[in-house]
Amino acid sequence: MQRRPPRIGISGSYGGMNLGDEAILEGILGEIAATTPAEITIFSRNPPDTLERHAVARAINPRTMTRKEITPAIQDLDVFVLGGGGILYDGESETYLREVMIAHDLGIPVFVYAVSAGPLVTQASRRAVRDALNGCAAITVRDRLGLRLLEDVGVTQEVQLTADPAFLLEPEPLPAQTLQAEGVRLEGPLVGLSVREPGPAAPDIDPDQYYALLANAADFMVERFGAEVVFVPMERFDVQHSHGVVAHMRFPERAEILRRRYSSRQVLDLMGRFDFVVGMRLHFLIFAALRGTPFSALPYASKVRGLLEDLEMDTPPLDSIGIGELIGRIDRKWDTRAALREDIGRRVPALRRRAKLTNEALLRVLGRS
Repeated sequence: MQRRPPRIGISGSYGGMNLGDEAILEGILGEIAATTPAEITIFSRNPPDTLERHAVARAINPRTMTRKEITPAIQDLDVFVLGGGGILYDGESETYLREVMIAHDLGIPVFVYAVSAGPLVTQASRRAVRDALNGCAAITVRDRLGLRLLEDVGVTQEVQLTADPAFLLEPEPLPAQTLQAEGVRLEGPLVGLSVREPGPAAPDIDPDQYYALLANAADFMVERFGAEVVFVPMERFDVQHSHGVVAHMRFPERAEILRRRYSSRQVLDLMGRFDFVVGMRLHFLIFAALRGTPFSALPYASKVRGLLEDLEMDTPPLDSIGIGELIGRIDRKWDTRAALREDIGRRVPALRRRAKLTNEALLRVLGRS
């Protein structure tokens, strides 16, 4: 008798809220599709959006369902996947871990897929993460800082270091005419910028501080390099904060904010058009690295610092950098951008290989289940 395909549930910050999270899910689904037939259910904040973006047959919203309602969907699985992404932090971790604990109660194996962790300051969050993860079949993280934090909160299960699934994406062509319709001028140097909103994952961000910081940096690049600057929103709130930065600029006429909806792969293609980027969001920087585009990061959280550690790039935390230091860094990196491209190009293949290790570990858990 032919064995049925394994049933896999995948839970993360999915549902069109953030292009980085959709890139993660696309990377996960691509690896599964390339290695095993599977029936997949996505636990999504917006199931219609998930069904439209990804080649899956089923998506459900656990946040609208009671424990009794969600239990049959988990009970039917061969493995429950938590992740990927930065979902284990104060204020949100308990929400994502509810389904993990239900899976534990039902005896369904739980696989933690290339997550980040932190900030985890409250005792309740630290205890919830420790108790949930210590019952998992396998745990993988995408950066060393997350690995160290899980050890610190008391996770005694073996934790494997892999990498973000977005490192496995390939670009989808984004026509020049589309960018020109957005007002982007492609003739001269082009610089990409990324901002993000404050929130539980980034509690120390002061918008007024980084508005002025990035506005000064953007003006410097316009004046010094003759560049056009393009703000790339990775989620909808980024549009508002991009406008906040532009409002502080002396040369706002040299800035454009992208307004149309783009896929993760299209934004990845766009990164190849930039001569340089300055960014806060993790996947904006991952996309830059994948295209070999030199960048200067403003690391607001440990997951961004983890990427810089992997790329052996030294950048101070956002709250400790002044405009003079940032401009100095941008100026030096611009002058050495050819060497930066080579350095990034040498290190990205290792991260792509690490990213593939996560699916291999998932297949081992499926084999056991």
